[in-house]
Amino acid sequence: MKAPNRDLLVLVKNARDNEAAMELELTRLHSLLLDVENPQTFSNVYEVIDCNKFKVFDDSRRIMQVIAAGESAFVFLNNKN
Repeated sequence: MKAPNRDLLVLVKNARDNEAAMELELTRLHSLLLDVENPQTFSNVYEVIDCNKFKVFDDSRRIMQVIAAGESAFVFLNNKN
């Protein structure tokens, strides 16, 4: 597996005692995040609130277009949680 290029803050009680266990935990976290961090999952948990058009969009194509376009005035990305 390719080494991840990300910063993770992992708090454990016995990290100094067992370095191999820490590496195993980081590998598992990386594989878990690879499964979760994709455009389809991202668009399932977010919606776009466009205050300029007074509309809420929850389709994945529109969400990815808004993210690719960059910042726009009064267009918000809202988590559905």
